Amino acid sequence: MLDPLILLALAAVGLLAGFVDAIAGGGGMIALPALLSVGLPPVSALATNKLQSVFGTGMAAVTYWRRGFVSLPRLVPAVALTYAGSLLGAIAVKQIDISLLDVAVPVALIGIALYFLFAPNLSDADKHARLPFALFVPVMGFVIGFYDGIFGPGTGSFLTIGFVMLFGLGLTRASGHTKILNLTSNLAALTIFIPAGDVVWPAAIAMGIGQLLGGYIGARTGIRYGARLIRPLVVVVSIALALRLLFFR
Repeated sequence: MLDPLILLALAAVGLLAGFVDAIAGGGGMIALPALLSVGLPPVSALATNKLQSVFGTGMAAVTYWRRGFVSLPRLVPAVALTYAGSLLGAIAVKQIDISLLDVAVPVALIGIALYFLFAPNLSDADKHARLPFALFVPVMGFVIGFYDGIFGPGTGSFLTIGFVMLFGLGLTRASGHTKILNLTSNLAALTIFIPAGDVVWPAAIAMGIGQLLGGYIGARTGIRYGARLIRPLVVVVSIALALRLLFFR
């Protein structure tokens, strides 16, 4: 049983993680180490992190949608395939060698950071799409959902850059669409973690309360400041995730 003061601290961590995640992704970089630091075993920490993040990601997704930055009907096929991909990834993780991802993912995240740092035309205005949205967003959802199921770090960054580079969305709309698919991927993982009894519910609920507030404030902040805030924060989060994966695993 976790001490009430520890639960209060986890709630505060959840608030911060939810705020960052709602704008740029990467909230797990804050939440997961906190769960490990209070003594949770790795599998329990991963499962608890997935559940607590659902609160914040869900709140952020609803906030972006209510403000008109997400078209849910267009995302229905992508939601279905993201769920399937994440579920398959979680099932396959014990059968495949993912050691190559230890290097490949940080390199990709640094590439994303450099793109967001130096690309001249990143803004909230939609651009010309390089691929048809209806056909290829579900494909992207499946591939990145599968990655999230087997590994996970940087999922939000990969989705955001996909929506921007491939489908021409402005940064705020890209963040909103990312939240929907990220929420879907987390829910898929929980269909395995919860029946297995891996979730530590007191910690998940405490952090989830903080996530609700952090997700709401983060989404409202992202909507208010748009690309001016989202762009630098994606750079910071991507670099921080890459460094953590390379040097602090």
